Amino acid sequence: MAGHSKWANIKHRKARQDAVRGKAWSKCSRAIIVAARDGGGDPEYNLSLRYAIDEAKSANMPKDTIAKAIKRGTGETEGANYEEIRYEGYAPSGVAMIVDCLTDNLNRAAAEIRKIFEKGGGNLGKPGAVAFSFEQKGLMFFDAARVTEEQLMEAALDAGADDVISSGGAWEVTCAPREFHTVRAALVAAGLEPDSAEVTMVPQTTVACDAVTAAKVLRLIDALEDFDDVQKVYHNADLPEEAMME
Repeated sequence: MAGHSKWANIKHRKARQDAVRGKAWSKCSRAIIVAARDGGGDPEYNLSLRYAIDEAKSANMPKDTIAKAIKRGTGETEGANYEEIRYEGYAPSGVAMIVDCLTDNLNRAAAEIRKIFEKGGGNLGKPGAVAFSFEQKGLMFFDAARVTEEQLMEAALDAGADDVISSGGAWEVTCAPREFHTVRAALVAAGLEPDSAEVTMVPQTTVACDAVTAAKVLRLIDALEDFDDVQKVYHNADLPEEAMME
């Protein structure tokens, strides 16, 4: 994904999450439940749970709601049993997409995801169809209006980050997923709080989209994210910033 659109894409997504906060919290709860179920309820020893809690906090999810989700995951309280499933496919113009889901009904999820892809002008692919062209990375953004390159470069590289690059009005810091919390903690300790921070799937190649194609891709992304079972949608579209602001 081109530098300018990654930052714009994050701002677009965060604004949309704020508008549908209840749905965002529901998705965060599922992630916490599954992480706690699979690796235990202590985030100190469960990296997946730490990621899930971080995301919940960034969505302004209350602490007691986070605690309840952890208890459901560890079996202290009862709740639905969610399974992880990944779908891969293509949006219009061959844009590659990865859709990660947590569902209590695999048949329902598969049928709904296929229908959303087809209705959006795309098609669902086989497992492994596009995942090979994405790489998991820790990704942090800092508004360039409040952080200088010199401030960030030294602190980030000393903390173990891989790179710092300019990204359309922001600085983009990347690191290995296992180093994400270490790098973020070091930057925060240096007085550099990221505007956005997550472990995500970064495409190795991108597909340039004109305004018409971008609108179609964004409609498909929105339709997928509106489905409760969907947790994350990753893509390799290079989207014009103006298309995301509309």
